[in-house]
Amino acid sequence: MKQRTVWLGLLLVAVMAGLLTFAPAVRAQSQSQPPTAQQEPSQQKGRTFVGEIVKAKNGQYALLTDKQKGTGFYLDNQDKAKQYEGKDVKVMGTLDIATNTIHVSDILPA
Repeated sequence: MKQRTVWLGLLLVAVMAGLLTFAPAVRAQSQSQPPTAQQEPSQQKGRTFVGEIVKAKNGQYALLTDKQKGTGFYLDNQDKAKQYEGKDVKVMGTLDIATNTIHVSDILPA
């Protein structure tokens, strides 16, 4: 159990370090509370996340939710995200905490 917690912590640190590579964008916040760690992504209800679509240095599109902290979430629908690069949006979907990725159901202009 401790080893799993250590690996999960290391993964989280690595993902958060990757999020710090985002280009500057407007600050926004998620409109709902994050799911608990015990919830599986398939069990989570859809949520709305607000922020700006940016392209990270690794080439992936992501939703930047806090400009000052450089935090946000990767998006699993890269083609749809590409259409909104540099724009403020509302992303509807479920959050996979393990990969810090939103499984996108829709993206709309904010």
